[in-house]
Amino acid sequence: MRYGFILPGGTAGEQLEQAVAAERAGWDGVFVWEAAYGVDPWGLLCAVAARTERIRLGTMLTPLPWRRPWKVASQVVTLDQVSGGRATLAVGVGAIETDLPRTGEELELRTRAAMLDEGIDLIRELWAGGINYQGQYYEYSCERDDLAQVGRPVQERIPIWVVGAWPRPKSMRRVLRCDGVLPQFAPGQDTPAELARLKAWLGEREIEVIAEGESQDATAVQPWAEAGATWWLETRWEMPHHSAERMQQVRERIAAGAPRPSGS
Repeated sequence: MRYGFILPGGTAGEQLEQAVAAERAGWDGVFVWEAAYGVDPWGLLCAVAARTERIRLGTMLTPLPWRRPWKVASQVVTLDQVSGGRATLAVGVGAIETDLPRTGEELELRTRAAMLDEGIDLIRELWAGGINYQGQYYEYSCERDDLAQVGRPVQERIPIWVVGAWPRPKSMRRVLRCDGVLPQFAPGQDTPAELARLKAWLGEREIEVIAEGESQDATAVQPWAEAGATWWLETRWEMPHHSAERMQQVRERIAAGAPRPSGS
């Protein structure tokens, strides 16, 4: 299992220093959230890339139906190049809770799901050097190929992690087209046992299975590792994200290190 930290907020400078501290403390990845307005995650992650050498970097997560896929593809590939191949893109349909900004974007779930599918396909096409894409919601065409040539990832395949509503068939079919699953369980079913069922359904496919939560040591994480999770993401979602007290709590938790079992 690998261990990442989701930075809950703060200024760009604060998050940059937290990310540098996370690498120093032995975490395997740092992830930042993406809202309609605030600290830009991709600019922040590129700054983190310049100050680190090892940790994987990504969003948690990008609401792809509310973004232009070619713009997201450009941002991620730029991060991948700057970081030497450490970028991860995590995507979902987008949350519509009222505590997040509303910008007039599409809210109907089925439409957002269809846009998510097309967006993933278009991004993959661009990273592969493609110059044309035609879908129901997106179209892309460019006669020149120099943009595609310089916009190629360092990694052979940049990982795309996607929210998967378990065990809904359509959502899980989307997971099979990606490289990682952020499981979304039914209320009351967010348990290691249910994650183990998901892992068994995936079989031998090389798909990352991500668990998340708050921990102080390996005790809380071990059941998820035994169930088959390949990543643990440490979260601190309580509001407000940016208070001085919250920032101190984040710094202390990062410095304490990942909740690895003894001897691992």
